[in-house]
Amino acid sequence: MAGKTMKPRSAANAERGAETVSERVLRECHRLYDHDAAGTGLIDIASKLDLHLLPPRKKINVMLMGNHSAGKSSFINWYVEEHIQRTGVAIETQGFTFVTSGRKRESLTGNATLHLYPHFKPLQQIEGVSEYLSTEISTSKQKKFSLVTFIDTPGLVDGDMKYPFDVDQAILWLGELCELVLVFFDPMGQALCKRTLNIVEKLNETQGEKIRFYLSKADEAGSECDRQRVMMQIVQELCKRPGLNKCGFDMPTIYIPHPNKPSRCVNQIEEVCRTIEKTISQTVQNTLNQLERDCELIHSTVDSRLQEDSLTSVRNRKAQSKGCVLGFLGLLVPAFLLVSLVLGNLSQEMISSLLGDNGTEMLQVYTSPVATFWSMVPSDLVCYVFLTLCVLSMLLIGIAKLSFRTCRTLTRKQKRQLLEQQEFVREVVKVKKRQLYTEYLRQSVGEHDMV
Repeated sequence: MAGKTMKPRSAANAERGAETVSERVLRECHRLYDHDAAGTGLIDIASKLDLHLLPPRKKINVMLMGNHSAGKSSFINWYVEEHIQRTGVAIETQGFTFVTSGRKRESLTGNATLHLYPHFKPLQQIEGVSEYLSTEISTSKQKKFSLVTFIDTPGLVDGDMKYPFDVDQAILWLGELCELVLVFFDPMGQALCKRTLNIVEKLNETQGEKIRFYLSKADEAGSECDRQRVMMQIVQELCKRPGLNKCGFDMPTIYIPHPNKPSRCVNQIEEVCRTIEKTISQTVQNTLNQLERDCELIHSTVDSRLQEDSLTSVRNRKAQSKGCVLGFLGLLVPAFLLVSLVLGNLSQEMISSLLGDNGTEMLQVYTSPVATFWSMVPSDLVCYVFLTLCVLSMLLIGIAKLSFRTCRTLTRKQKRQLLEQQEFVREVVKVKKRQLYTEYLRQSVGEHDMV
């Protein structure tokens, strides 16, 4: 695929613009979620509430796929304006290459790539794929590259071509994690590669809104009639697949512009750039909206925790009151039995000698219900009644003991921490989110429309 004259790395590296609003918004949102020493990141706060939050990404992931020699690597080089990826008619890309921006030009492979992209770590579950992962870090600031990570996939071919890993499964898995999937069809090569069409069909079942189709190398397809014929063949083949027969099927023609090789073919490569920019814009909005939802989730969870703790405290007090009453009744029965034993075994003369006349008279007044009760019990049932009262006493004391087993409640320190976290989310995070949203809107619509 013919390429535009690229700038030397030193020149591309020198062209560093100021941080864009979108970059700043995504970076600040990520910082609000990130762990810190004070434990004030949203992830730390959420974990204390048994909530699991995912930090937003600082960049969007754009996966390029297509048949071998479809121009995926050439497009990345053109977008970044650096010769990062090798290009040619041979199958140059045999693994997955992550092309991203950074502070210094560097190449990483294998585990280093997975360490740099922890959300892609499950990819290593596919046997053999870890050895075919690499990362190219560029300092280029061209276009929107600072907000994009390109994922260059292996060229797909039919026939007896053997891949060192399950390439179909790997592409499908990556497609779920990317914000955008660009499918390139090469009119001079295997544009109707069945492997490509099969993967696109499967990917479309769940990620159809992310997929964009392009006829690459359009300037090499011959005349306008030849291009139209190729496009018709591709579209017809795609429309035969269930789920891909959409109305208004769109496939822009693109090619890498070359100053020494003018072409009359309409080049819609800037449409790809606009699609990437729209995806970035949508990602920024989604990130801000997710930040708002996560703040509301934390706020409502704290309210629920405090409300539940208040209800638990009320239930505990009721249980303790019930336990006190049952415990009192359980102790009252042994007292009743003790009085009965005393009255039954001591004579009137002995009681009078011990308590005197006034004491004896008072004891008779207070114990008259006990005497009345036992007078009503037949003599042959006294033993059974006595045992029944003993069992009742033990039962009441046992129930009282169970009632005192209250639920755990929050300490004052824990309540204070919850309220402080809620206040931090309300007064710091949500205020910051509103500032970022206002800043982003000013960039998008202009200050005169914000009035």
